[in-house]
Amino acid sequence: MKGKEAYEKRLKLIVQNLPEKPGCYQYLDELGTVIYVGKAKNLKRRVSSYFIKENQTDKTRMLVSKISDLKYIVVETEWDAFLLENNLIKRYKPRYNILLKDDKTYPSICITREDYPRVFKTRKIIRNGSEYYGPFSHTGTLNGLLQIVSQAYKVRTCRLPLSEESIKAGKFKECLEYHIKNCPAPCVGHISRSDYNEQIAEIREILKGRSQELTKSMMQEMKKLASEMRFEEAQAVKNKYDTIMEFREKSRVVDTGLDNVDVYSIDNDEDVVFVNYLHVSGGCINQAFTFEYKRKMDESLDEMLMLAIVEMRNRYHSTAREIIVPFLPEAEITGVTWTVPQKGEKKKLLELSALNVKQYRADRLKRSDKLNPEQKHVRLMKELGTLLGMEKTPLRIECFDNSHISGTDAVAACVVYENGKPSRKDYRLYNIKSGAGGDDYGSMYEVMMRRWMRAIEEGSAMPDLVIVDGGKGQMTIAKEVIDNLNISINIAGLVKNAHHKTSGLLYGFPQMEVGVKPDSELFRLLEQMQDEVHRVAISFHKKKRSKRQTHSELTDIKGIGENTATALIRKFKSVKRISEANLEELSNEIGKAKAETVYNWFHK
Repeated sequence: MKGKEAYEKRLKLIVQNLPEKPGCYQYLDELGTVIYVGKAKNLKRRVSSYFIKENQTDKTRMLVSKISDLKYIVVETEWDAFLLENNLIKRYKPRYNILLKDDKTYPSICITREDYPRVFKTRKIIRNGSEYYGPFSHTGTLNGLLQIVSQAYKVRTCRLPLSEESIKAGKFKECLEYHIKNCPAPCVGHISRSDYNEQIAEIREILKGRSQELTKSMMQEMKKLASEMRFEEAQAVKNKYDTIMEFREKSRVVDTGLDNVDVYSIDNDEDVVFVNYLHVSGGCINQAFTFEYKRKMDESLDEMLMLAIVEMRNRYHSTAREIIVPFLPEAEITGVTWTVPQKGEKKKLLELSALNVKQYRADRLKRSDKLNPEQKHVRLMKELGTLLGMEKTPLRIECFDNSHISGTDAVAACVVYENGKPSRKDYRLYNIKSGAGGDDYGSMYEVMMRRWMRAIEEGSAMPDLVIVDGGKGQMTIAKEVIDNLNISINIAGLVKNAHHKTSGLLYGFPQMEVGVKPDSELFRLLEQMQDEVHRVAISFHKKKRSKRQTHSELTDIKGIGENTATALIRKFKSVKRISEANLEELSNEIGKAKAETVYNWFHK
């Protein structure tokens, strides 16, 4: 305890003397390990906020309990603090910092460090001097770039250890790729090293998104060659020019006036944040990447966006002087303009970036749901609880519905969902006893009262949420039952359209319609719940009605009672089969005298 008090006293002293300047701070545990790195516009104000107990979240409280020491570094600007923080996180990998998902699974384009470099797609980064462009989360962009390279340039694909010495020594011979005109055969000296690497230099420009400058220089070269009557060489340049221009036209999404611009959009799902990054050059998107961060300390979207911008500008060596964003960040970058577009080409780019984020998030959820179906159901229950503003996730849901025809054969059903899945062992069917068959509200009151009184008596599980297959009236009945029994259960109602299909969800008193997107997984689950309770209630009603009608026809026969009718139905399954049975078959089941009575009834 004394050691802890000493740590706290020392930390308090450090915090009191922190400068009110931009900088980075590092929290260390008792072993001297860096457990958190942060940045601040005002070091003293930011670090002090961690130790104000009224402001502490559970995550912050956990972090503070582990802090034994504090270090800080003062910098000139807030942007410098962002850059330093990014480097320190990569260096120390603190356990409480935001984690960027490992991107090794995404492919990149590699240009090898060789006398005659190769260009290919790879998922493995080897630090041997080779150049890597990417990673690309969208393989279509990567494949498009490789396609333009293969169409416009002839680059070797073999792994031969080529050098000028080995080529001169005649160690190699042409392969099929040369004969089908896919390779210039540097292995036998059909192209010089300088000419080959001139091609590689142009490929670098394309991969860096500088195709506009490249096509300009190609046009000048074509004119020069044509003026010198070197038409075959001019045609070869024109072929490359046309290929690159065709790719640029396919890639163009906005006017060519937009050049060297970065675009970011952001979305989040609980503790995971998704960010899309696009780089636009000459009106074309030449870099596109969507990645995810794992939240650790309740960081705001503003902080997450700035972390992503720092990461991407470092990774892709971006020099963009304009950054298009969905909202204005608090931080400033020297020489960079923030743009939050409201219309026009820039708005179109931002919407495209946002679409990429949504698609990535949806794909991630699909992959996650396939790997862990249970997780999907729990996620939907959490989503429903959040939507309704419930403190507890509704892991157990009970749905009720009535069924009758003009008040006859009135029944009700209770369907139970546990963790978003039907729990059929907990389904319950009810015959309406109160005589309120034609009164849906009276029937619902009776059934809910019977259901929950029994649950209270037996000490069995109570629902977190009850969903009634009706509107405001049935919700009011459910509330009356709950109030009378002095229990606490959340109540929701499914709104139906003219075709008796789910169209919305009601919640609260007074009842308000809660917006659920019709194409969402949650809406489909609610629709499934309504269809299931309706199916169960209707099936039970049909069974009861059929049984009553069947028994009525048999019991109309003088001398045949309920027990005899039941025995015959159990044996022959239907009245039609009973009518077709012979006297011996009937006698074996109900005796000769009654058999003759039944037989004569059907064979008058």
